[in-house]
Amino acid sequence: MTVRITPLPEQAAPLSGAGLGALATERGNLPLETVDVRAAITGLNGRVELSQGFRNPFDVPLEAVYIFPLPDRAAVTRMRMETADGTVEAALKERGRARADYQEAVAAGHRAALAEEDRPDVFTMQVGNIPPGERVTVRLTLDQPLPYEDGAATFRFPLVVAPRYIPGTALPDERAGDGIAADTDAVPDASRISPPVLLPGFPDPVRLSLEADIDPAGFPLGEIRSSLHVVAADTRGSGRTTVRLQPGERLDRDFVLRLAYGRPEQAAASVTLTPDAEGESGTFTLTVLPPSEQCAPRPRDVVILLDRSGSMHGWKMVAARRAAARIVDTLTGRDRFAVLSFDDMVERPAGLDGGLSPATDRNRFRAVEHLAGLQARGGTELAAPLREGAALLDDAGRDRVLVLITDGQVGNEDQLLALIDPFLNGLRIHAVGIDQAVNAGFLGRLATAGQGRLELVESEDRLDEAMEHIHHRINAPLLTGLSLEWSGVRVEPGTLTPPRPGAVFPGVPLVVAGRYLRAADDCSLTVRAVTGEGAPWQCRAVVSRTEAGAATSVWARAHLRDLEDRYAVTGGRDLEQQIVETSLRFGVLCRFTAFVAIDDRAVAGGPAHRVVQPVESPAGWPLPAPPVAAASSPAMPAMPMAAPAGPLPPPPAGPAPLATPPRGLPPRLRRPRGPAPSPSAAAPSAPRPSPVPALVRQELNRLQELAAAARPERRRHLSDLRTRLLGLAQHARSDGLPADRLTALADALQAADDPAQQSRLDELWTLAVGELTAFLDEHTATPKPPRRPFWKKPS
Repeated sequence: MTVRITPLPEQAAPLSGAGLGALATERGNLPLETVDVRAAITGLNGRVELSQGFRNPFDVPLEAVYIFPLPDRAAVTRMRMETADGTVEAALKERGRARADYQEAVAAGHRAALAEEDRPDVFTMQVGNIPPGERVTVRLTLDQPLPYEDGAATFRFPLVVAPRYIPGTALPDERAGDGIAADTDAVPDASRISPPVLLPGFPDPVRLSLEADIDPAGFPLGEIRSSLHVVAADTRGSGRTTVRLQPGERLDRDFVLRLAYGRPEQAAASVTLTPDAEGESGTFTLTVLPPSEQCAPRPRDVVILLDRSGSMHGWKMVAARRAAARIVDTLTGRDRFAVLSFDDMVERPAGLDGGLSPATDRNRFRAVEHLAGLQARGGTELAAPLREGAALLDDAGRDRVLVLITDGQVGNEDQLLALIDPFLNGLRIHAVGIDQAVNAGFLGRLATAGQGRLELVESEDRLDEAMEHIHHRINAPLLTGLSLEWSGVRVEPGTLTPPRPGAVFPGVPLVVAGRYLRAADDCSLTVRAVTGEGAPWQCRAVVSRTEAGAATSVWARAHLRDLEDRYAVTGGRDLEQQIVETSLRFGVLCRFTAFVAIDDRAVAGGPAHRVVQPVESPAGWPLPAPPVAAASSPAMPAMPMAAPAGPLPPPPAGPAPLATPPRGLPPRLRRPRGPAPSPSAAAPSAPRPSPVPALVRQELNRLQELAAAARPERRRHLSDLRTRLLGLAQHARSDGLPADRLTALADALQAADDPAQQSRLDELWTLAVGELTAFLDEHTATPKPPRRPFWKKPS
């Protein structure tokens, strides 16, 4: 069999010697050497093994930190750490316990690795105590479903975390993570989802390898389309196709394979029962195919929210304008609509600045004229347009549709989901994600909550195909109000995912999963619904059983995401406990648990260097400007980049990335990019508390931790502390704090670099502890309580 491989539009040519992790220093490159993705695709399911290879190029033990993406619907079920001495299987634990075990192991000199989820599609890997010159490989195993729509299945694997807009006021307490953005009251973990960014073109990149073995499993396989340059090799007689990535590709976009599966002969509804290895319980997966008949369109109220923020620059802005205009053109005289374009403010077309407007020819022309003049600018302040658009859709007698067109690059996802929750009754939300590194995790959560669809557009040329799908989605669904009537099956309460089965749209099968406690041999399922015309519809599902597959882990991941979304709205310790218990029971990573692997042999005295791996600038984004001392216009998220900077010094206590250049203030001292002030603001906002005392406390804690270290390590630490003190003094002055004590201490620590004054090491160490303690006594009224776990909602 021969399968044609077609490149998706907007590919970048393979670039030799460019990629991620290529920061050259006198001691070598940054630690991330290889990223290897091996996918086994069987029908509409994929199992992936992701390998990350870290090497220590320094002459002291290293801790490496890497902020990386994974598919938002994937279930991470296993982690292994491979060293020169063998393989360590990771344990899944409650997140606070796993973090404490990791920190304790690293402090005691053991190799260790920690994997944490910060968003459905953003994760952090920490690998501690990599000995000089050695290599550690961490392998993650994932199960993910492949969505099937309009005759094609899609395998998507993201390769870079794009910068996200971080609104809110900076928090004064300890930072949650190792990224370059400051934590804020709107995004308390912003520092965990904002890796430093490399400029392109550095030599010796991370070696990316990717291979996908495709078994159609009964689906007729036609064309394969890829977003990156691949080659295909047939396995003769097996019906399988192996797709391999060509060398030289960069980790700067999503890898997308679209598989043109023909529709096999199937019943209108089918359910698969997957029993557990022990006992009578198991997982069921129901698939409802859309009816072939179409329903007549009904009067609609449609609100289009168009993101015109700075991250939508270039082809994305063009595609977004075209998408919105195409939707406006499909409206009829019976419809009403509104177009809201937003960045730091919300604007409407001239003459359509009231509520919903009738979709007359004149009004549609005004809307398209407004769209044609939009340019990218400002920050992604999504809360106001989301609230305003949802509030317009208040007529329960009409179809109510909200369409969001954006790249989704925001950090306050939980805040936005809580905001939209009160409007969801009867409101459908569709999202159009336009980017080569889209925030599919957030947009998928939003569309699922609104019982709508997410359409991803990775290039302008793909837009026409995507808009044809969207046109069908914003019409009335074919089926609504689904209910399941079981016979001979006892379903476990509260396990249905999605909790409210959504609507059935043309070309899109509806998949519902859950857990059963017992199933008789002659069990049956009847699916009932209401058609678009209001008539009753029912179908008896065909029941089958399977003994293998990823159904349980895929269900567990989706169920955990439903619980986490509910937690984002309501919070509660009972819900926290339910999430942790579900994650541990089914062995699937979530935001409340973490994988930790600890080598039982001590190999170091603790890491002397801590390096945060910078990532590629996403494809299609404008190149980042050099970092500056203070926040500038919020047109785009801050993107400090890494550049050659000589030997890397030992880190301060805390998560300051060592891979960023020593220009301007350190990233941990930069203020977050916030919304532009409103012209109608009645009074200035209260001044932000200075983070300098908290940062000084971190330096003091680090001095106390290293008090018993070897003299060469202590001398290096004092030498590097002097540089950081100068940055702290500069930031203190900008915040109106006296900085004389910090600058005087920095001047005194020059002696640490003088070979003739090495005998003064203990004296200088004592001086540093005393001066930092005195600074805190002067500028800290009361000691701050320990920071709460950042993955939990405030009580």
